[in-house]
Amino acid sequence: MATATATTLRPQFRPPSLAPRRLRTYPYLSWVPIRAPVRASAASASASAPAQREATAGVPWGCEIESLESSASLERWLTASGLPEQRLSIQRVDVGERGLVALKNIRKGEKLLFVPPSLVISADSDWGCPEVGNVMKRNSVPDWPLLATYLISEASLDSSSRWSNYIAALPRQPYSLLYWTRAEIDAYLVASPIRERAIQRITDVIGTYNDLRDRIFSKHSDLFPEEVYNLETFRWSFGILFSRLVRLPSMDEKVALVPWADMLNHSPEVETFLDYNKSSQGIVFTTDRSYQPGEQVFISYGKKSSGELLLSYGFVPKEGTNPNDSVELLVSLNKSDKCYEEKVQVLKRNGLKESESFPLRVTGWPVELMAYAFLVVSPPDMSQRFEEMAIAASNKSPSKPGLNYPQLEEQALQFILDCCESNIAKYTKFLEGGSGSPQLSTSSKQANRTLLLKQLARDLCISERRILYRTQYILRRRLRDMRGGELKALSLFNGLRKLFK
Repeated sequence: MATATATTLRPQFRPPSLAPRRLRTYPYLSWVPIRAPVRASAASASASAPAQREATAGVPWGCEIESLESSASLERWLTASGLPEQRLSIQRVDVGERGLVALKNIRKGEKLLFVPPSLVISADSDWGCPEVGNVMKRNSVPDWPLLATYLISEASLDSSSRWSNYIAALPRQPYSLLYWTRAEIDAYLVASPIRERAIQRITDVIGTYNDLRDRIFSKHSDLFPEEVYNLETFRWSFGILFSRLVRLPSMDEKVALVPWADMLNHSPEVETFLDYNKSSQGIVFTTDRSYQPGEQVFISYGKKSSGELLLSYGFVPKEGTNPNDSVELLVSLNKSDKCYEEKVQVLKRNGLKESESFPLRVTGWPVELMAYAFLVVSPPDMSQRFEEMAIAASNKSPSKPGLNYPQLEEQALQFILDCCESNIAKYTKFLEGGSGSPQLSTSSKQANRTLLLKQLARDLCISERRILYRTQYILRRRLRDMRGGELKALSLFNGLRKLFK
């Protein structure tokens, strides 16, 4: 990926990690007993329909998300351009509007697709308008904003672009939170931590466009006319990248758009992902289950929470079907703590702040959260242990320090429980109608869109609150057992004392 220097473009955009996603590894504190998470059927992988803007908004290219006519044209063009004969076809499906469906029996372990590199869009692709490409490359624009600009440039060329059939098959309005207004985000995601990430993503995209406009487009207005390169077209192109760009491990982690392959929808039941196969010299994936003719074939978009799937792809899996689901729990130091400033400094030395978020899952919580909780509740006479607690909370130590503070465990667990219950109250208030809706037009299209947004938000909140409820139950049970044990020990001690008296 190109790197901006002191004299080149510094886009504000921070791209997310892409499938196959390599998650930051958190060792989780197991909950016993643990019920195995319910896994989704393929048909329920994406229960909530994505929301879109009104049909009058958007860009002049692309198609309606369910269009099969443009998909058929894409398939014909790909075949004529070197795509091998396929065992899949694009059809209208229940999960994802359009998807790839098996034409024949497909066995587990088969390699499919074999999209040649010549049909892949990456930062190395030739520009239909070389002058535009040369300006972008001279300014060392990084891959994400480069590809966003590339898509707009090629789309503006219409049929003159080599990729016209592909662009015609892309959704005119990608499923993305980039298309939610700030009022909608504030109203519908008020309880979810994904709200802050959605706001930040929109801010990053706007900042990137403004940076490109000020540093490049305004200086080459003949090549970058504002009627083509504007915030609305960049909203579209970044929406396409968020929902379709993949990282190919076997091609030096190159990020790319892979036509045809990007028609595959996500299922939490599968773990297979796209990659370059050197022996076949094509982009493939290996099935990890069998398919019958007529069944939709799935890949994994990565081990993403329901909030992350809504953020980039515009859908929320049905409650209980996402084994990778999580919710961020925000925890903070107590400003009335006598050691507040000392704790702030020790956190800062280890790359942490006085407020941090940690992921909760149905299967447990990370030891980093427990370490942070120990630091929050630790008294002044334990100041010599603050550093090791902060190191454990930072997840930066190559060897995990032992978290052995039995005198603090009850307080730390109670602190986490209080944070969980505070969050549960927020979700419950929203789900019971305690949060109002933004003032919107009364048109039927807008009304339908509002209903879709509300349903997506409700589905997300129900999934995230479910994790918090599970955490609450385990913490309450653990604290009850601890306090029950303390009472038994005290009763035994008093009984022995009376006996000796």
